[in-house]
Amino acid sequence: MKKSTIAILAILIALSGISIYIYKTKGTTSTLDKEASDFKFKDTAAIDKIFLADKDGKQVLVERTKSGWVLDGKFHVRPDVIEVLLYTIKSVEVKSPVSKQGKVNVIKVLAAKSTKIEIYSKGKKVKQYYVGNNTQDHTGTYMLLTNIETGENYEEPFITHIPGFDGFLSTRYNTNEIDWRDRLLINYRPPQIKQIKLELHEIPDSSFVVDLYSMQRFGLKTSKGNQPFEEGKMKQYIAYFQNVNCEIVLDKKNPLVDSLSKSAIPFATLTITDRNNGTNVCEFFHKYSNAAKNEEYNKNYTYDPDELYVRYNNKKDYGIAQFYVFGKILQTYTYFSPRK
Repeated sequence: MKKSTIAILAILIALSGISIYIYKTKGTTSTLDKEASDFKFKDTAAIDKIFLADKDGKQVLVERTKSGWVLDGKFHVRPDVIEVLLYTIKSVEVKSPVSKQGKVNVIKVLAAKSTKIEIYSKGKKVKQYYVGNNTQDHTGTYMLLTNIETGENYEEPFITHIPGFDGFLSTRYNTNEIDWRDRLLINYRPPQIKQIKLELHEIPDSSFVVDLYSMQRFGLKTSKGNQPFEEGKMKQYIAYFQNVNCEIVLDKKNPLVDSLSKSAIPFATLTITDRNNGTNVCEFFHKYSNAAKNEEYNKNYTYDPDELYVRYNNKKDYGIAQFYVFGKILQTYTYFSPRK
């Protein structure tokens, strides 16, 4: 065999060995990268608990129950907030790895300022990762995954995103309890209502009581006795009591809540009695206007024409509501008067 042929064979054997080594090494790295970048959990219907905690000590626990998602075992959860988070959990993907130069700094930031999410299915933790800050172009979010089996974090952080969504994800992992609270105040289908009582404390003669004997038979009473009414207006009014929300739930630590609870006097009280004789009471308070609002409308309002305060849930909670929503409910009895 010629020396040239032997040399060529030796080179080919060496190249084959190098190729095999590279292939095996690449396979190992790929497997590790896949494990360290597997943030997505597709089966969100199987999730029964989510725990969120940030580095400032704020925590949120939401659990799936027969009556829907519940926050910290006490409050109903805003449907839109849980829906967005569940969609994010099942859609998040790696956009790119973090560069070697930036890795150390990203890990430092994650250690100092991040939100941990724990996802449970059938009582078992199935996913845990840390959500950090956003990339400079605001199209990605830094995340670091935890190995569920060992409890240790993987060494490699990643830049994540949702394909087709041009933005960052960190705000979806919200640890502010007040932002999770359901804003629903009133939600009755007409057949569920037995009576509606509206007390207008500033104009008591305009207060009224609506009795629903059936969906075809109603009654309207004031301090002066039974009043005539237009049936179409009555049916329309009763339909207003479905899916009525406040705009903002006020944190109990807010000084405004303390002020309202101690000294504010409601200008109206709404009491809804259902067919099981359960009651839902909402009290409404004026919100003072300000110079900017008066300038906007070019009128000197004493009270805000757009917003008001509401106390609900057996006087335990307060919120800010819009007249756009509640104005159609806060009527006088003349609203029902027959057309002449």
